[in-house]
Amino acid sequence: MLSVGEKGAYMSVVGQDLTAPEVRRRAAVLGHPVRHSLSPVLHRAAYAQLGLTGWAYGLQDVTAAELPAVLEQLDGTWGGLSLTMPLKQSVIPLLDVVDPLAEVTGAVNTLVVQPGRDGRAGPFVGFNTDVRGIVAALREVAPQGWQPRRPVVLGARATASSALAAFGELGATSTTLVARSVAGPGSAAVAAHRMGVATTHRPWTSAEVAVDALLAADVVVSTVPSGVADDVAAALAARLDGSEDALAGAVLLDVVYDPWPTPLARAWREAGGAIAPGWAMLLHQAEAQVRLFTGRDPDVAVMRASLLAELDRRHAGRAVSDSPVVFDLARRG
Repeated sequence: MLSVGEKGAYMSVVGQDLTAPEVRRRAAVLGHPVRHSLSPVLHRAAYAQLGLTGWAYGLQDVTAAELPAVLEQLDGTWGGLSLTMPLKQSVIPLLDVVDPLAEVTGAVNTLVVQPGRDGRAGPFVGFNTDVRGIVAALREVAPQGWQPRRPVVLGARATASSALAAFGELGATSTTLVARSVAGPGSAAVAAHRMGVATTHRPWTSAEVAVDALLAADVVVSTVPSGVADDVAAALAARLDGSEDALAGAVLLDVVYDPWPTPLARAWREAGGAIAPGWAMLLHQAEAQVRLFTGRDPDVAVMRASLLAELDRRHAGRAVSDSPVVFDLARRG
């Protein structure tokens, strides 16, 4: 990993030279780990479609401890940052302004760099576009007017808080949090209290307990990192072995998008459930980010095509479905 000093004022980011003389506006995704991120693919496609030839977008591995020094190094050429794990909560004390949605969820995935004086960066404004991403991804598979009746969230940190807000926007009155713990100031349970959202905590003490919660749900958003829910996927597949419609009418959004499908998504689909892929959430939150960074409306179809092409390339030609699987509301009341 590069040291903070080696990252430099412009961050020598992977995949695109942000120090090139033709680059007039810079943006990047920061996180740890971040090399797998598809955000550069989405943003670069949008900038090209919008004719923003002076814009460049890269990525950089940055830990929460390194973030303050990295932000101090930015100058006025920076337009914005996309933030992923583990920075969505740790960035908040470093911001000058926090958008109300980001404040209530306690999760910032978008940092807009406002023009400062004498070529400096700042002020920094934090936004949450994850909520929009989750809502839009679920609406792609849901019938018009659909409302979650028994929503479940796997996990209890920043993205889980966004999922709670998304369920609230979709009309849910209560949500079950399946997590090992909901303690601590950054937990989704604390965010739920700020939002006035009713939640029930189901301790994730075993894979079987998690499966019980999933089978009682009509919609699930899994917010845990890659691999964390693999034992749950195995337990779900074993529980429903041979059943092709046990989950008919239920939908899963797994925020992990690479590798895709995840073991949980595969087990869910094999039991007849519908899938809102994690890449759809990524697509729609990135669309909102581009709008915040540039003030322009990107063509989401162009962004989607670029994203799917890159996923296909990473999966060595194994095609990634370009449309989520729509579910039948009547099958899961």
